[in-house]
Amino acid sequence: MIYSRILGTGSHLPARTMTNADLEAIVDTTATWIFERTGIEKRHLVSEGETCCDLAEVAARRALDAAGLQPSDIDLIVVATTTPDQFFPSTACLLQQRLGIRGCPAFDLQAVCTGFVYAVSVADKFIRTGAATRALVVGAEALSRILNWEDRGTCVLFGDGAGAVVLEAADEAGIISTHLHADGSYKDLLQVPGGLGNGHPEARFMEMKGNEVFRVAVTTLGRIVDETLAAAGLSKSDIDWLIPHQANIRIIQATARKLDLPMERVVVTVAEHGNTSAASIPLAFDQAVRDGRIQRGELLLMEAFGGGFTWGSVLVRY
Repeated sequence: MIYSRILGTGSHLPARTMTNADLEAIVDTTATWIFERTGIEKRHLVSEGETCCDLAEVAARRALDAAGLQPSDIDLIVVATTTPDQFFPSTACLLQQRLGIRGCPAFDLQAVCTGFVYAVSVADKFIRTGAATRALVVGAEALSRILNWEDRGTCVLFGDGAGAVVLEAADEAGIISTHLHADGSYKDLLQVPGGLGNGHPEARFMEMKGNEVFRVAVTTLGRIVDETLAAAGLSKSDIDWLIPHQANIRIIQATARKLDLPMERVVVTVAEHGNTSAASIPLAFDQAVRDGRIQRGELLLMEAFGGGFTWGSVLVRY
C-alpha cells in the first residue's frame, strides 16, 4: 500500500496589517464589537502590486526548505484559492514557473474556505494511486481584493496570507483519511455574485448572511467530527490537536466542545490573521509546527467550512 505523509510546512503573511481600531475609522463598527463577536484583533492585507502568487511562492519555498527538498523534487502542484491572480493561467501554473518546475501537473482548486482540505485530499489520492510521489499543496488568498470596505458584515472578518505543505509517498499513513462534502442549495448565504455574465461593479464583492452561515457551520462541523472519528474507529480522546478553519472564535470553540478538547489543544490564529479562507488551516498548522506545539507522531484533525457550502476534514498522523 502507498500512503502519503506530510514532510514539511511553510507559511507567509503580507507585511501590511489592519487592526480593529483602524477599521473603526473607515466603517461603522467598534474594535470591541469585532473582537467580542469574532475573536479577531487584526488581519494582514496585501499591498498595492502584491499578488496571491507572491504569497504562495514564499510559503511554498518555506515548506520545501522544511522538507529538505528542491523544487525539482515536486511532481504535483495543487493551489487552493478563491482569489487567483488571473482568470488563467492558474495560480498553480504561475507558481510552477516561479519555482522553475516544468512538466508536472499543476492546477488550482476552488472550494473557498474548505479549499486546503479539498486540495490535500486530491493530492493524497494522486500519491496513493502512484500518479505522484511528492506534492506541493498550497492555500493562498488575497481576499482583501474582493471585500466591500463599506460592508461591516464582511470587511472586518477577512485577511490575506498563504500556507503550504509538502506531501510525500510513504509506507505508513500520514494522511489517514479525508472527508469532503458540498451543498450548493446554500449558495446565496455566502457568495461573490459576479462573474463573466455579470458586469455590475458591486457584484465582485463578497456577500454573506452571517447569522445563517454561523448556524449551519456549527451544525455541519459537528457532523464532520463524528464522521471522521467513526471512519477511523477512533474516540475523541485519541485526537491530540484540532486545527480548524479560522473563521470565528465561537465556531472554533463549539467544535472543540464537540471533541471534548481543551482550547489549549486547539491551534487558534484567528486573532492575528482573521479569516484567510483556504490559507487559514495551513497557516495555523505551520505556526504550531514551528513553535514546537505540534510534534511528530501526534494525531491531528483539520476541519473547515466555506462558501458553496463546502465542508470537510483531514485526519493526519503527523
